[in-house]
Amino acid sequence: MQYIDSIIGFLKKITELGVALLALTVVLQVVFGTPVPFIKVDVIGNLTGIISNLGSNGLVGLIAAAVLYAVISKK
Repeated sequence: MQYIDSIIGFLKKITELGVALLALTVVLQVVFGTPVPFIKVDVIGNLTGIISNLGSNGLVGLIAAAVLYAVISKK
């Protein structure tokens, strides 16, 4: 069981790192504009697309967003 707990802890840290990098790229894209030279991805456009897809799916999209929020915010 200790191995499983350590793997879960590692995955939580990786998720926290991913969320922090996502927030950093959003801030950089807001500051520098859409064509950020060292980030080749339109992060805000991708997030807008994901949110749009979740919103167009109605109740299923709302449930999926709630599940994602619960997974990310769970400590």
